[in-house]
Amino acid sequence: MLVDSHCHLDRLNLEPYDNDFSRLMSATAKAGIGHMLCVSIDLESYPGMMELVAPYPQVSTSVGVHPNDQDRREPAPEELTALAEHGRNVAIGETGLDYFRSEGDLEWQRQRFRNHIAAARACGKPLIIHTRAAREETIGIMQSEAARDAGGVMHCFTEDWAMAKKALDMGFYISFSGIITFGSAADLREVAKKVPEDRILIETDAPYLAPVPYRGKSNLPGYVVKVAECIAELRGSSSEQVAAFTRDNFCRLFRHAVT
Repeated sequence: MLVDSHCHLDRLNLEPYDNDFSRLMSATAKAGIGHMLCVSIDLESYPGMMELVAPYPQVSTSVGVHPNDQDRREPAPEELTALAEHGRNVAIGETGLDYFRSEGDLEWQRQRFRNHIAAARACGKPLIIHTRAAREETIGIMQSEAARDAGGVMHCFTEDWAMAKKALDMGFYISFSGIITFGSAADLREVAKKVPEDRILIETDAPYLAPVPYRGKSNLPGYVVKVAECIAELRGSSSEQVAAFTRDNFCRLFRHAVT
């Protein structure tokens, strides 16, 4: 049984399922995906996301605001902490820094990240961290704001081993997405060989970043099997073993039982 540790179920393309979310969920279960973490990216869509997944016990959730969009409603740490009390929520995020798509004075992004770290420390739930083109500052804020006290995961990791090692040293997990299957990701596959087995998670980030052979199409949680197969090949393991240890890692990090 596989766990997709990061997806956006409220943003999936439902056209192949006659716009019926229940049909998609049935197909996902048949594909061997036993649990999913549906990750929040803004507070405007958060209530709808929670309503959508409410009937499905195989879905846990997070609350947070993505670093990309300055125009999103800015959450205070106290608001995030209060929302995190919902029994379905297992994490704060996704949050972090993304300098690839944003320009100008990005102090608003850094302060948003600090607010999420403060909320995670206050409520005792781990962080889901997004980082792109901001290696040093991401690690710097994690260190200065004591993110290690909350713990968490570097989601959809695409950086180098030096950054992975710094995150691991703070107790964080490293999550690999379908990017690891891309032909251009040779360096990332080398990182995946080095991360300790008890710190690896796998994800789709669906509907984004579909793995080979689905690259260019809308991603689905069922495609996490391709990430597991790639990790297994890299580490001389089996897909079943990868499914087992990434499931155990998910349960340990998010303190959430998956059966």
